[in-house]
Amino acid sequence: VTGSACFLVLRPNPFKTLQIVFFKDKTSAETLESSVKMLKWLSHLTPESLIDVSGNVVEANVKSCSINNLELSLNKCYVVSRAEILPFQLEDAARSEADIVASQDTPRPFPRLGQDLRLNNRYIDLRVPSNNAIMRIQSGVCQLFREHLYKEGFVEIHTPKIVPGESEGGAGVFRTDYFGTPACLAQSPQLYKQMAISSDLGRVFEVGPVFRAEKSKTSRHLCEFTGLDFEMGINEHYNEVLTVAHQMFKYIFEGLEQRFKVELGAVREQYHSEPVTFTDEPCILHWPDAIARLRKAGVSSEELGDFDDFNTQQELLLGKIVKEEFGTDFFILDRYPADIRPFYTMPCNEDDRYSNSYDMFIRGQEICSGAQRNHDPKFLRKALEKRKIDINPLESYIKSFEYGITPHGGVGIGLERVVFLYLGLDNVRKSSMFPRDTHRCSP
Repeated sequence: VTGSACFLVLRPNPFKTLQIVFFKDKTSAETLESSVKMLKWLSHLTPESLIDVSGNVVEANVKSCSINNLELSLNKCYVVSRAEILPFQLEDAARSEADIVASQDTPRPFPRLGQDLRLNNRYIDLRVPSNNAIMRIQSGVCQLFREHLYKEGFVEIHTPKIVPGESEGGAGVFRTDYFGTPACLAQSPQLYKQMAISSDLGRVFEVGPVFRAEKSKTSRHLCEFTGLDFEMGINEHYNEVLTVAHQMFKYIFEGLEQRFKVELGAVREQYHSEPVTFTDEPCILHWPDAIARLRKAGVSSEELGDFDDFNTQQELLLGKIVKEEFGTDFFILDRYPADIRPFYTMPCNEDDRYSNSYDMFIRGQEICSGAQRNHDPKFLRKALEKRKIDINPLESYIKSFEYGITPHGGVGIGLERVVFLYLGLDNVRKSSMFPRDTHRCSP
């Protein structure tokens, strides 16, 4: 606001800005007086206040707004909700890391906002175009997940999140008291998905919360996230599950690029990434073949045994190898060692040191885990006994297999991790609306 003019930036939606102009009117003494009062009133508007305006849209050459060929010549303005002083400026939160770094040697370097400041004021942080777009893309992943599975004959289910005992093994669970009975928050809908197959539902999926009391403090772990799960009957081979999963991810990846171009553009303007590459048919790598490739790349048996689980660096290296060899960011690693998978995993027929289980990766990081499940009650009881897991809370689960059940398998997907890795973000917390980790339970 100057003595004779006012220029405002209006944000009609998260991705568009429009310039509003108001000028001192010297037509008469009356219009001069009223326009001076209006300028004074406009000067007290605070950033992010919600306003209701009317005026005339006119052609203009505007450099400071995304709508650069029009502006609004203001007639009336009403404050609907006045904003207090912001904890940080949105333009500071919207800059790319490259822009911040480039400014450091200038007379006016841009500030780098800390993660805690942004997450403590997440409702403000989500107004930043890229962050707002991330939430819309997250919604899009769920929409596309549902669409594809409905087309494939799946039924959506909703399973309990308060479960008896200590869930699937007792490690990393949030325990609680359920009217005098030990219970915990569900680590996954796994057991109930399988019971749904026993209930003759055939093919089921769920979108719901998952709780993990893991003390991991990495950039890719959360204590609560949204799980995208499905389970399905198997006719001949568990590769049927892999085919459905691959086609589903293809549908999601293609759908995001086709339907969410504006949102992807907003994210990639601040957080640069390229679209995820993928193959038309599933790119499946068996565990021994993955080990052989890592050995060739210099990973010794002392660093990684033939039946040891990969660490993050080894997963990233494998992702790089697969990208170079097969030209894909998305692939499936199959036949994990049996000892590093859950008790309900089906052993491999050819070699029971391995299992009919798999993980799926984007850019060398896991987004999905799954397996053919063992539907033999006797085997499950032995597996629980071998792993010293209390069988009592799992009796209903095991009994559901005693009355005839279709061989089956499925997957469990972390929604926030899919979004985080698809968009090439540096932290999974950016893809969670209000993240929960070992140090954060608010807002």
